[in-house]
Amino acid sequence: MRSPFSPEPPYTHGQAGRTAVLLCNLGTPDEATAPAVRRYLAQFLGDHRVVEIARLLWLPILHGIILRVRPAKSAAKYASIWTPEGSPLAVWTARQAALLADGLGEAGHQVLVRHAMRYGNPSISSQLDALKAEGATRILILPLYPQYSGTTTASVFDAVYAWAARTRNVPELRFVNRYHDDPGYIDALARTVESHWAAHGTPDQLVMSFHGVPERTLHLGDPYHCEARKTGRLLGERLGLRADQYRITFQSRFGKAKWLEPYTQPTIEALGQAGTRRVDVVCPGFTSDCLETLEEINEEVREAFLHSGGQEFHYIPCLNDNRQWIGALSRLAQQHLAGWPTEAPSAAALAEARRHALAGGAPAGACPMGHGKAKAVDQG
Repeated sequence: MRSPFSPEPPYTHGQAGRTAVLLCNLGTPDEATAPAVRRYLAQFLGDHRVVEIARLLWLPILHGIILRVRPAKSAAKYASIWTPEGSPLAVWTARQAALLADGLGEAGHQVLVRHAMRYGNPSISSQLDALKAEGATRILILPLYPQYSGTTTASVFDAVYAWAARTRNVPELRFVNRYHDDPGYIDALARTVESHWAAHGTPDQLVMSFHGVPERTLHLGDPYHCEARKTGRLLGERLGLRADQYRITFQSRFGKAKWLEPYTQPTIEALGQAGTRRVDVVCPGFTSDCLETLEEINEEVREAFLHSGGQEFHYIPCLNDNRQWIGALSRLAQQHLAGWPTEAPSAAALAEARRHALAGGAPAGACPMGHGKAKAVDQG
């Protein structure tokens, strides 16, 4: 009879259990082409966390209309921001994971660090499989979404739970839900803005643009709106701005339903029409530059502001590989890793554990735990 669980990786008695961190971001197409975008959008817009419409109604619309029309248009937008290394979001996320591993190592924590995408590659399930194969028995799931939302954070958790449901020997799991008001995160944002202003001067108005979600989710109990506004307020206070010197807005609307307001582009157009000379835009909810920041904000919204009478538009890049941000991310990970062993194990202790296992009848080589007729022995 076929097992409902995935095969376990080979295990050698005396092998140390490792602690790991999995950074999770939204995702991106593999290429800036219509077929690649179609695959990505099918997964993204097919997630019931993202589109809360009855499947019988939504899926015919998604596959019969949207996925026939939208991929080519979106592919052209992706092509406008694609780099020689690939998608900016993929590049920055991989870079953040590598730098986080370095930062944790410098702090004395010998942990595995990988990154994954909720939609696209590398998938959450494939990276969890890889961590298990590397001996991870404790995994911290750290989404790169500072503000919690059912549409983003919870969807990452869904993917982890789905993987766990197919796994026989499930590692210890911890989840970071939010860090929208973390002092290190707020300080990193502020320093990014201050660095831009030191080089380019200050604007007449700072706009903090967050990704939008349907307003309905707020009334159903999603905390995203409140957490985004708190991030904006704390950033404004940290920058020493008066309440009339900045705006908090929401971008990236999809469909005809009402989304969180005020909307970013109409707000910035109104500023231009009112005679505001210079506007700077920062996107605190995005930790990596991506289509929504580089194309939507720095191209579409920029053009809308200048056509509405504005004179000067500045987009302030995301945190990306900012040193203060990586430091804040490292401290955040360490807080949530507390209590788990993160130092290199003693070679003597591992050798002693292996000796006991072999004396109890364990096979001398690696064995696939959970498969075949491996003899149960003392693993201590």
